[in-house]
Order: sequence, then structure tokens, then C-alpha cells
Amino acid sequence: MENSPLPRMAERFRGFLPVVVDVETGGFDCTRHALLEIAAVPIELDGDGYYVPGDTVSSHVEPYPGSEIDPRSLEVTGIRLDCLLRGALPEREALDHVFAKVRAAVKRNGCQRAILVGHNAHFDLGFLNAAVTRVGHKRNPFHPFSTFDTVTLAGMAYGQTVLSRAVQAAGLPWDGDQAHSAVYDTERTAQLFCAVLNRWRQFSEQDLAAAHQD
Repeated sequence: MENSPLPRMAERFRGFLPVVVDVETGGFDCTRHALLEIAAVPIELDGDGYYVPGDTVSSHVEPYPGSEIDPRSLEVTGIRLDCLLRGALPEREALDHVFAKVRAAVKRNGCQRAILVGHNAHFDLGFLNAAVTRVGHKRNPFHPFSTFDTVTLAGMAYGQTVLSRAVQAAGLPWDGDQAHSAVYDTERTAQLFCAVLNRWRQFSEQDLAAAHQD
């Protein structure tokens, strides 16, 4: 067992690279509400074969023309659209910036494409796909409909489905003052995803070791 080679990431998920994504938006409807922030963290393997978060890439996004913004969403996220320091990019440029980093991570890990990991992943993928369609982006590295959802994984592993509670149940820190920013939520979700997968690996290795002893 100790001399067996560790599988590469490309061999773990059928050639897909898990990439954690979180978006902050102007509402719940991806067909009419604005995409305001996006962040992504590729999942890597360390030298011992454990899952670890990679480098974060993010962008603030200018609301696309004709989009709607619910003021209640801005109250939750704390986003100030009139702040000059926000440095928001048009949707196409924001996607180019994030996608370039994701494609580089996919190539570095020998994978074929990325698969989105999210907490309520269908929400993030919906806004991502809607933005891709609006700008006619031809180099979207993400699978168009398959995802990994940390709601399900955390419910199975820790009995918690709310992100803050699941993160803390995994023994990880949580700062409520930083929550609801795309970068913070993405990085915490990435840590949670890695914690679940590494926990599963440890259980699997214990079961294998026990089987060899029998």
C-alpha cells in the first residue's frame, strides 16, 4: 500500500477538475437578475494525495444592460454598485479573467474540463451559464450541467446543510462578517469540499487496512 503510486487528479473524477464557484447576484432569477461577483477555486492534490484548495481567482462584474437588481440582495451582500474601488468588469471580461485561470488549472492537472462545485450548485451554475449565453462565450471550461453540491456532501458527512454550520461542523473557522462575499464563500466552500473528500479517503484507507488484517 505504501509503495502504490497516488492517482493523479485526472484519474479521480473521470477527467474532470473540481472547481469551487460562488456568485453574488442581484436576485434569484438568473434570466433577469444581474451577476455582480464571481470567484473560483480549483481543487488540487498535495504531495500526499490529499485534496487542497488552489489559488483563488475572482472578479466584480458590472450589471449587464437591462438587468434587474433587488435592493434586498444588496443588503445581504453589502455590495455597493456606486463604489469606484469595486473595479467591476463587463461580463465578458470578467468571464475571460476567471475562465483563463480555470483552464490553466485544468491543463496543469491533466484534466479535460472543469466541473462546478458549489453550495446549492445549481444556483451558481445557472448564473454562470446565463452569463456565458449572454456574451456568446465559446471557451467555457465548465461542464454545462453536471455539478458537485456541498449541501449534499455536508449533509451526509456532518448532518448540516447551511454553509456556515457545515463549515464549523467540519472544524473550520467561520467569520460571519465576511460571509456573502464571493471570495470568502468560495474559499470556505473549497475547504469544506476538501474536508469531506479527505475524510472519505481516511475512512476508505481504514477499511482497506482492516480488510488486509482479516
